[in-house]
Amino acid sequence: MNTRTLGREGLQVSALGLGCMGMSEFYGQGDEKESIAVIHRALDLGMNFLDTADMYGRGANEELVGRAIRDRRAEVVLATKFGIKRDGATRTVENSPEYIRAACDASLRRLGVDHIDLYYMHRRNPAVPVEESVGAMAELVRQGKVRHLGLSEVNADTLRKAVAVHPIAALQSEYSLFTRGLEAEILPAARELGIGLVAYSPISRGLLSATMPSADELPADDFRRNLPRNTGENAEHNRALAAEIKKIADAAGVTAAQLSLAWLLAQGEDIVPIPGTKRLKYLEENAAAADVTLTPEQLGALAAAVPADAVRGARYPSMQEIEL
Repeated sequence: MNTRTLGREGLQVSALGLGCMGMSEFYGQGDEKESIAVIHRALDLGMNFLDTADMYGRGANEELVGRAIRDRRAEVVLATKFGIKRDGATRTVENSPEYIRAACDASLRRLGVDHIDLYYMHRRNPAVPVEESVGAMAELVRQGKVRHLGLSEVNADTLRKAVAVHPIAALQSEYSLFTRGLEAEILPAARELGIGLVAYSPISRGLLSATMPSADELPADDFRRNLPRNTGENAEHNRALAAEIKKIADAAGVTAAQLSLAWLLAQGEDIVPIPGTKRLKYLEENAAAADVTLTPEQLGALAAAVPADAVRGARYPSMQEIEL
């Protein structure tokens, strides 16, 4: 698989990464044996950029990833995140320097590694100046615990303040044919500052595959049941859009998911999608998208079928943790 560069310090990652969140939580019951097989197969395919976070499975996902890469650490570009604390059903965002230092040490222990290649601030608490948070993250770089820094779901102003303290390799934000809001200001700012974009939910949590079951058919513990885009009239409208994308994909001889990933890859060499999966068959399908090159005609057809503001419904029931 080809590689791409995130940031001005030269962090090299595979053109497609692997989101590991769903292996431990949020998308129904997982299977650790298959999840580890998925990670190993991703590495075999050259998909070396693995993404996790300390809040996924309340630490269990980092532990799973750590077990999977124990004998293959040198092959992996390992990314994890701090910042979302969970206490029962309550979630808070914590960005204090003291917390960052403790969170990093805890992630290193769970992952079983001596350094993290890319360490993100998962969400921002505006009560803490971002300069203080990035300053603490920069100290982790000086200590050798972290190689590169990233931020997630922040706006252009925050990016500029952060870069004034320490180089930022990547901004991780939701980006797909169905989520285009960052194109107006955030993506241009990232490019101005030399920050790569890591696109999570690049298939819009399955919606763009045109094969996802309706919300009431999903497992009871699948968080997508409650997403505004998947319910009521929003769901009907968005499924119709996905059906149009599938027509273009069928004509191109690829799946709708592959077409959606290929579209993201075509948006710039500084964009790295990280589709998540816990199933081998979907991993293979997603990885093959790296070999799909879309023609100008196909890109034009997608632009016509799915204008930037075509999707209906918010990404989450509450967007209060996301800077727009």
